[in-house]
Amino acid sequence: MKTKKSLYRFILLVVGILVLVNIISDSYFFRFDFTADKRYTFSPATLDILKKINQPVTVKAYFSENLPPDVARTKRDFRELLIEYSNRSKGRIVYEFINPNEKEELENEAAQSGVQPVMINVREKDQMKQQKAYLGAVLQMGEKKEVIPFMQPGTAMEYALSSSIKKLSVAEKPVVGLLQGHGEPSLQALQQAYGALSVLNSIEPVTLGDTTVIGDHIKTLAIIDPKDTIPDHQLALIEDFFSKGKNIFIAYSHLTADFNTASGGIRNTGLERWLASHGVMMEDQFIIDASCGAIAVRQQQGTFMFNTQMQFPYFPMINKFEDHPVTRGIEQVVLHFPSPLKYTGDTSATFAPILKSSDKSGTQPAPAYFNVQKQWTESDFPMKGITIGAALSFRNSKSKLVIISSGDFAVNGEGQQAIQVSPDNVNLLVNSIDWLSDDTGLIDLRTKGVTSRPLDVIEDSSKLFYKYLNFLLPVLLIVIYGFIRSQRKRIQRIRRMEESYV
Repeated sequence: MKTKKSLYRFILLVVGILVLVNIISDSYFFRFDFTADKRYTFSPATLDILKKINQPVTVKAYFSENLPPDVARTKRDFRELLIEYSNRSKGRIVYEFINPNEKEELENEAAQSGVQPVMINVREKDQMKQQKAYLGAVLQMGEKKEVIPFMQPGTAMEYALSSSIKKLSVAEKPVVGLLQGHGEPSLQALQQAYGALSVLNSIEPVTLGDTTVIGDHIKTLAIIDPKDTIPDHQLALIEDFFSKGKNIFIAYSHLTADFNTASGGIRNTGLERWLASHGVMMEDQFIIDASCGAIAVRQQQGTFMFNTQMQFPYFPMINKFEDHPVTRGIEQVVLHFPSPLKYTGDTSATFAPILKSSDKSGTQPAPAYFNVQKQWTESDFPMKGITIGAALSFRNSKSKLVIISSGDFAVNGEGQQAIQVSPDNVNLLVNSIDWLSDDTGLIDLRTKGVTSRPLDVIEDSSKLFYKYLNFLLPVLLIVIYGFIRSQRKRIQRIRRMEESYV
């Protein structure tokens, strides 16, 4: 009887503990994220956005079924992310998953909403065939609607979702002014950057006249690749804007290059003097780097002409970055003809280098001749860590400035001259402006994706080791377990055979 009562008490105690744990977990939520890229940990920006949602957000996720495992993972990750968003927002994020492949009506609904299918390769019965796949979502809050047309596997899902929710919930975006009138690229020549910037900002061209002031509604002024002189009275207008606690982004090439003459010189637009007044010096030297991009060199062999890709040290390739929001998550950028930056100001500003050359770099005075046939040696690169880009914060005015000594690294160009720019080059420009304009911290999410560690980067000897480890370790563990178990049984048998065993 006593045993029965004890059992009932034990069951009641366990049930009580489970109920209590459920009640507590409903109010307090936590989990441990041991992934290297913290893919399951929400940023403060996302938590802040979810906290400020004041009406329901409906998410229609258009995802196909029966996808290849690597693509299907995107759907699974997106579903888990939506579950988290719903929990964190106290149920204000409502979602449903729709398979457009089931019916033609659903395909039309997805297409009309802005979610377009992509063709992916799938293997079926040892044959490759193409399959139509949907990987997108439509978010709606009241009458407002935002579309994520395609969720690229491995990309920054949290950024796409959080930025879309913010666009729905925020009445006004920060305004970024794009300076024009001095040979700068137009909005059409910045297609990739414009598309990414428009997520969190409104972009408008700014042309300075003799007395025009830069409007107070503009939070950040972007000065990208000017080629002509900026008059003194316009520099004064820029200074007036900056002194009001506003922010400025500058991507400027102080040095010029002409491939027709294979020579480079010095450009002076007036920005050099303005920067010097704030303690930033642009030196009259080309940075050369052993880690660099390549150019196509036309060569002739007999009667044949062909292009050869050759390393060009005047195009530094940066793949190690300082820890700063502007560069966080970026893996590699290539800059054209940058020059060294030095800070000569006082402690009224904080100077933080964000881009530096590699450990094998150097400088070459301008003007210079570019010998593309030159055989570079280690002695040509005696320097390391030359500052190419920097972020400055000014204590008195609360203004911020980002300066990168290369102007065209994110410029697409126009018409037939347009080119595709590396995504990380675009991210560098967009992150810089977002850091200056946006206070929510969403820029930390732009490049937050799933870190991939393919076996291709592992040496062959290590691959062989991991291969046999994966194969033999489970077998070895079973053998060890069997040996230990047989020994224990053997000892028990011996003990039972002893006369004193009871």
